Amino acid sequence: MNETLKRGISGAVYIFLLLTSILFSTKSFFLLFGIFLFISIFEFCNLVHINKIFPLLFGTIFYIVINAICYYKVETQLLIDQFFNKKIVFLFNNNQLNLVLILITLVVSIKCILFLFYDDVQKISTSSKYLYLLGYIIIPFIFITKISFGVKSYNPKIIIGLFILIWTNDTFAYIVGKSIGKHKLLKKISPKKTIEGFVGGVLFAILAGFLISKFYIQPSSNHLQKSIAIWISLAVIVGVMGTIGDLIESKFKRIAGVKDSGKIMPGHGGILDRLDSVIFVAPFVFLFYQILNYVS
Repeated sequence: MNETLKRGISGAVYIFLLLTSILFSTKSFFLLFGIFLFISIFEFCNLVHINKIFPLLFGTIFYIVINAICYYKVETQLLIDQFFNKKIVFLFNNNQLNLVLILITLVVSIKCILFLFYDDVQKISTSSKYLYLLGYIIIPFIFITKISFGVKSYNPKIIIGLFILIWTNDTFAYIVGKSIGKHKLLKKISPKKTIEGFVGGVLFAILAGFLISKFYIQPSSNHLQKSIAIWISLAVIVGVMGTIGDLIESKFKRIAGVKDSGKIMPGHGGILDRLDSVIFVAPFVFLFYQILNYVS
């Protein structure tokens, strides 16, 4: 089969699954991203050469437990109380849990960014591998599910809007970079990325943010300016942090000596290749929402 055709079909299947799960229900959304997390852990373990059994078990259980505590707290409380035959009190409320998760992720994100610029690093310590696994892979998937709730209830428009921003940034960074790109962004890690492409991707993401706010989110006239400002800010976060996330995964692949993180998506590589931007962006978008909520 033609490579372009394979890429088009697998991309269409991916987008169909993504949009269907997000729009169908909260549970289908959680389920799909739980599956994506499982595959991403598997692919990351292959990249950094660590045993897969414990990370897969831990990541799956952690994802299920945290989401159950956050979004099905009443039902979870009843199940735990019945199982232990006595009243069990959660050690953390949601705000405390969010704070712990975001602090861990921010520390690991900073470590990832520093790792990106360590040109001489060709081997990753075992402790760092597990730290990256927790803060770079597992916890960000939890933040993806948290983002979809905004500040109130489940809102599929938020997460779909976020993916549109990421796809817009990636697409136009490639188009602009290929058309007029001359100055390499980080040649040793990703030779094809250019500064012109990066700027072009961010600018078109900002345009997409404006259009999403005005025509897709469709806030009331009283809140239109605020909504536009929020989505333009999100576009900048996505453009900058998404590019960094893509470069970080490229660094892991370069050290591992592979082109793709996996082969599950013909023509695209692995799930981690498709989600490298969103998993790095998610904690920062969640933090932005929390700050916005606190200020307002």
